[in-house]
Amino acid sequence: MLDDLPALRTFARIVAAGSMSAAARELQLPLSVVSKRLAQLERSVGLRLLQRTTRRQALTEDGAQLHARVLRILEEVAQAEGLLSNSRSAVDGLLRLSVPTELGRQHIVPAMAEFQRRHPNLQVQLDLEDAVVNLLESGHDLAIRFGSVPDPNLAVRRLAPNFRVVCAAPAYLAQHGTPQHPAQLAAHRCIVIGAARRAEWHFHGAAPATVRVQAAFATNDGQAAHGLALHGAGIVVKSIWDVGDDLLSGRLQRLLPGYSMPAAPLQAILPHGRNLPLRVRVLLDFLRLRLGAAWRWDAVQGQGGSDVEVLVEDAERR
Repeated sequence: MLDDLPALRTFARIVAAGSMSAAARELQLPLSVVSKRLAQLERSVGLRLLQRTTRRQALTEDGAQLHARVLRILEEVAQAEGLLSNSRSAVDGLLRLSVPTELGRQHIVPAMAEFQRRHPNLQVQLDLEDAVVNLLESGHDLAIRFGSVPDPNLAVRRLAPNFRVVCAAPAYLAQHGTPQHPAQLAAHRCIVIGAARRAEWHFHGAAPATVRVQAAFATNDGQAAHGLALHGAGIVVKSIWDVGDDLLSGRLQRLLPGYSMPAAPLQAILPHGRNLPLRVRVLLDFLRLRLGAAWRWDAVQGQGGSDVEVLVEDAERR
């Protein structure tokens, strides 16, 4: 009944992708094959697994219960495949990873191009997305994120240091002045990443300070926030990995460097307890070396500490 792995994998992918057509694209299969596999699975278990309309799909109650079991089955299969992969010296197979958009474009894309050149039998699915993904549901081998994820089902491997900076373009500062204390940020044009129009920026150290800023610009895209700052639109909080070279070149200027800011290191997030395939273990070692060699911002860090904690307040809770 549940020994048809292609059907089980297709069912899991349909649920993760949100539709059969999206699953067909991700699996690189004709839609008719995806539909046939789902129909075969429903016939074999004697249950309706999905309620489908022309606009949406949803798991039935039976489908939700089976989906949870299918994920466990596929996890066991992945571990078995990992054991087989570990027994081989070649780095091959499909490697799936999720990476923050701006970090991905600047640093991970060139790194992965080099990694694949070293291991030409490897296939790579590189998804650039700022949203946190459910690794067990999405099928990714790992995600790269700033800071840890408080989930007991996930494991964390540190890749590189990180700190965030408050910064703005010289043109903006020439027009609006340079803040000398966090409290003065409330009077400035600030760029907030997220849907909310306000955010609380918390600075820590000998003189802790919290300031609530009103967004002159709010955007859900970190690279858009970066671009707005470069064009003099306001003050932004960004990872040093995103804006470090702009600070070194003078295109952006760091503000409030004397304030201590706690770190959120750059880390790989992986399913907990999984026997990692050789391709994942080799990638982790490669990224540690590659990102370590790319680190060049000690001079920017100075005495101000590592990071700034940004807590975004839901606009509806004003």
